[in-house]
Amino acid sequence: MTPFNRFLITPMLASVLLIACSPPEPPTPPPLPTEPVVAPMAAQEPAAAETEEQMIARARAIHERVITLDTHADINTANFTLDNNYTMDLSTQVTLPKMIEGGLDVAWFIVYTGQGPLTDEGYAAAYANAIDKFTAIERLVTEIAPDAIEIAYTSEDVRRIDASGKKVAMIGIENAYPMGTDISRVREFYELGGRYMSLAHNGHSQFADSNTGEATGEWLHNGLSELGRQAVAEMNKWGIIVDVSHPSMEANKQTIELSRAPVMASHSSARALDPNVSRNLWDEELLAIRDNGGIVHAVAFRAYLDSEKHAANRAALLALQTEIAGTMGYTLLTPAELRELDADARATYNSQLAEINAAAAPRIAAEVNAVAPPVDVVDFVDHIDYMVNLIGIDHVGISSDFDGGGGIEGWQDASETFNVTLELVRRGYSEEDIAKLWSENLFRVMDEVARTAEEIQAAEGV
Repeated sequence: MTPFNRFLITPMLASVLLIACSPPEPPTPPPLPTEPVVAPMAAQEPAAAETEEQMIARARAIHERVITLDTHADINTANFTLDNNYTMDLSTQVTLPKMIEGGLDVAWFIVYTGQGPLTDEGYAAAYANAIDKFTAIERLVTEIAPDAIEIAYTSEDVRRIDASGKKVAMIGIENAYPMGTDISRVREFYELGGRYMSLAHNGHSQFADSNTGEATGEWLHNGLSELGRQAVAEMNKWGIIVDVSHPSMEANKQTIELSRAPVMASHSSARALDPNVSRNLWDEELLAIRDNGGIVHAVAFRAYLDSEKHAANRAALLALQTEIAGTMGYTLLTPAELRELDADARATYNSQLAEINAAAAPRIAAEVNAVAPPVDVVDFVDHIDYMVNLIGIDHVGISSDFDGGGGIEGWQDASETFNVTLELVRRGYSEEDIAKLWSENLFRVMDEVARTAEEIQAAEGV
């Protein structure tokens, strides 16, 4: 693994365009299993003789030794060209230089497709989008930076590539919508490198209901469709992990019951700590994933970790930006108003916004964060603590959702990855446990999913 330099938490300047929508009133939580829920793990005090500097040095050594793996980094294919790519100092949260600086060894790049109409035309457009992203990732590792990063398909690939000094790319598929109604595309996406896939995103797909149905109580399948059930079986057969981060609770329960292999939540946090967010998982879901042998990756998404704290911070920032905009003679726009602008007007507005943010930057600490602190690494590890104590250290992992809305104070991009390890060390996690959280737990799931696929294929004579 490559040494890194940054380990101190740096301040955030958030864009006004990232204001989260207000969540709906939370429903009554479902009844929990009879076993008691264990309180979040109490931080263990470091040895009395260890100074802060010594603890940081110990954390850096641990961070260097373990394989650090982030299961969710969205991509824009415009950043995967020969002229504009991840070898450069782009503004994206993930680049190769940022991975090197922060000691992030493995990034799962995401073939994401937003939910569209359940029509032949919609499926065709979604499939084209997915293939474009698969191709872009392949281009990065074969044409753009083959000496710096390599794609992995198995846990052994990850270990081999990491030992060689290269960074590692893996592929997750967010939303099975691009498959249309052709289940054979499960195998096609596996052969293209996909190693996990969710059956829905924000909107009901042809395979499963989305968590977003909770806001209105409107469901399409009451869980999984028949096609969704077939997809679970086919994913088990070919070795793609079923990702339960976006479907509805009922869809997740049905998926876990059907799956012959462990499942994963690639980027989800604990709903017990923030009931307002339907994207988080209730304890009942977390316990079912544990019993299935799966894994849940806590996600560093501000509004999912503490929606009220995040809303207060956003309001304070917006007030400062609005004040500055007024002195400059500018008017801040809502996201809806921004979408109505043509390309030239949007470029002008973005330039004005950059001026506003530049003027706001030196005032953030005193006038925003001091008044309404931002969601940070401490809040993130609170969710890890909660899930570790509820479902066990062997079933929890780490994800960022970088370039898809993720990022918190202290882990704003890949260059700040060490801060997560530092907070884990500060709370008394051992090196073995930190290695499990960063990658070893997922390696176990990957290996079990692969073994299950081999058994199914052998039984079917494939």
